[in-house]
Amino acid sequence: MRLLRDTWLIYQRQVLLQVRQPVWIFVGIFQPVMYLLLFAPLLKPALAPLGVTSNAEAYRMFVPGLLVLLAMFGGLFQGFGLIAELRAGIIERSRVTPVSRLALLLGRSLRDATTLIVQAGIITVLAVPFGLTAQLGYLLLAYLMLALIALMTSAVSYAVALTVRSEDALAPLMNTVSLPLFLLSGIMLPISRDYGAPSWLVKLADVNPFSWAVDGIRALFVGDIGNDAVWQGMLIVAVLAALAVAWAARSFARSVR
Repeated sequence: MRLLRDTWLIYQRQVLLQVRQPVWIFVGIFQPVMYLLLFAPLLKPALAPLGVTSNAEAYRMFVPGLLVLLAMFGGLFQGFGLIAELRAGIIERSRVTPVSRLALLLGRSLRDATTLIVQAGIITVLAVPFGLTAQLGYLLLAYLMLALIALMTSAVSYAVALTVRSEDALAPLMNTVSLPLFLLSGIMLPISRDYGAPSWLVKLADVNPFSWAVDGIRALFVGDIGNDAVWQGMLIVAVLAALAVAWAARSFARSVR
């Protein structure tokens, strides 16, 4: 009960800070919206030789990848805020409080997941006039997987931030890690032999957990709940999120004694 109470208190404070600066929610979705407006209209004619005949099909392929992109980059760069708190002494002052060290992490990561869901909802609504359609129940399952991705990536970012404690080190490290994960996740287009991908690229994509998540969310957007990619992607993301939270919690415990 104490952990739940402490997590709720930290979560409330972090959400309040976010609400006071709502501009960051819209800054976070600027890049995905640009992809949606300036790149997605090219998908239908480009994919026509592969059997894509409607905007709905094209957007059900593209928007899920766009949401995973948002979850990846939105989470992996949350560590910058934590470094600022370290420099301001906020984390240091937490040492004299009885608050759970795990709650310090969970409150922040749950705030990040909440922000992501708000951003994902905005992007989904913006895609509807372009032809995107999805069933509400399946959409909520897709959002759950996105929330787990945000929880995982933000926890990793916090753990790394507590280790390097410098924006100059965190920025290139996160960029180096995120770029191959992004390119091998099939966010822009599915990475499969059906779309002309070479076998070596398909094999690399198969070991990328974000690739499984993208496939699962795409299946949910088309209403294919029985697709193996749905439960496989959910399971992989859930396990990795648990491992990331455990790692970050240990980092918080060592940093805030």
